[in-house]
Amino acid sequence: MITASEAARRLREEARSRILLTDGAFGTMIQSYRLTEADYRGGLTLSHDQKGNNDLLALTCPHVVAEITEAYLAAGSDIVSTNTFNANTISQADYGAEHLVRDINLASAQIARDAARTAEAADGRPRFVAGALGPTNKTLSLSPDVNDPGYRAIGFDELKQVYREQTDALLDGGVDFILIETIFDTLNAKAGIMAVLEAGMARGVEVPLMISFTVTDMSGRNLSGHSVESFWASVRHARPLTIGLNCSFGAPQLRPHVAALNPVADTLMMVYPNAGLPNDLGQYDEAPETTAGFIGDWAKEGLINIVGGCCGTTPDHIAQMARAVAGHAPRAVPAPRRQTMLAGLDPFLVPA
Repeated sequence: MITASEAARRLREEARSRILLTDGAFGTMIQSYRLTEADYRGGLTLSHDQKGNNDLLALTCPHVVAEITEAYLAAGSDIVSTNTFNANTISQADYGAEHLVRDINLASAQIARDAARTAEAADGRPRFVAGALGPTNKTLSLSPDVNDPGYRAIGFDELKQVYREQTDALLDGGVDFILIETIFDTLNAKAGIMAVLEAGMARGVEVPLMISFTVTDMSGRNLSGHSVESFWASVRHARPLTIGLNCSFGAPQLRPHVAALNPVADTLMMVYPNAGLPNDLGQYDEAPETTAGFIGDWAKEGLINIVGGCCGTTPDHIAQMARAVAGHAPRAVPAPRRQTMLAGLDPFLVPA
């Protein structure tokens, strides 16, 4: 197996000549299988109802996870992520499955690795695996109790350890990169970054990081109040392989924030929006051709290096995106700024 640093080198090399594709949503695809609670549970003895515990399927219905991963690769994905958005002890506590976190992450990483290896062997085009860390349902920056603004449901070190456990299992399972995604709280992301850095130090390697911010209001800020530029100032010390945005409201609403991040981020830009907003039934109606049309415009404007889909997207969306970006030059990564940038809710540039 190639080392993590070698995988990062190969990804950068591929990204010099073309816009790359990551994958789309797992939840949307899993819903199409109409699985029962018994399907989710498998032969496991668990006290809680498991329906909706999509991460557990790596153990109980691995063929479902494998089929979805293979479908994204067939659609054109260069990068596939592990189905581990909620595969951490905080999120799995809702299902009474905390003790299975390591097993879930190992299995999901191995499923993605096997699928990527098979696809690469078939046509020689490099494929990569990103180990996905979701945000959990806790926030370090905000109190869940309106009557006690100073209260926190979790501490930094505790959350860092939660991320570290997941990171170690994903790396043991063979992922190339760690993707910290759907970041609604910048301090949560900092805990994830520290966990990954410490995991790399313990192994004597540099683990490549992918970091993805989520806009929670139309002004372009996340839940902890940071703009995309301020967020970059907060995380650029980690020298991420990619920076970008995911989820949020849909491609048209994300575009101005992608454009704002472009000139300041001196690394690859990866963006994967939702297929619009859900309807009253929670379903996503935006057609693959529509989403791909928005992405094609981004490609023409030179805004992206890597693109894919979040909620509501399917292999058809990825296939249409692949057609839309084909032949367009990737975004030119800007040179690093030789200027101090500090992060408040907005960035502050110290005059040279």
